[in-house]
Amino acid sequence: MKKTLVLGASDNPARYAYKAVHSLKRHGHDVVPVGLRKGQIAGIDIHTDRPTDSEIDTVTLYVGPQNQHTWYDYILDLKPKRIIFNPGTENPELERMAHERGIQTEEACTLVMLSVGNY
Repeated sequence: MKKTLVLGASDNPARYAYKAVHSLKRHGHDVVPVGLRKGQIAGIDIHTDRPTDSEIDTVTLYVGPQNQHTWYDYILDLKPKRIIFNPGTENPELERMAHERGIQTEEACTLVMLSVGNY
């Protein structure tokens, strides 16, 4: 399964990042939620630091492009295989930077991808 870092994680059940963590876990993926506030989702602690894990397959973004700049180096240094830009997080600058480093990008919805089996 694909180890996934969920950037923009929140313990608010109304947030899509919260739903994504639950869905990823339900589909058997290892999940690393990273957010601004401590909390838990599906029994997993939300990291408020920037954990360095060399085995991140996918970073799925739930942070708007206006707030992504401070995360660029962190995301790219993880060297994920892909970055998913969920609706509202599309960012041509970060996509270009990722492509320059050989990282695949997708403008898609993690929840939909999981539900139709093409995650």
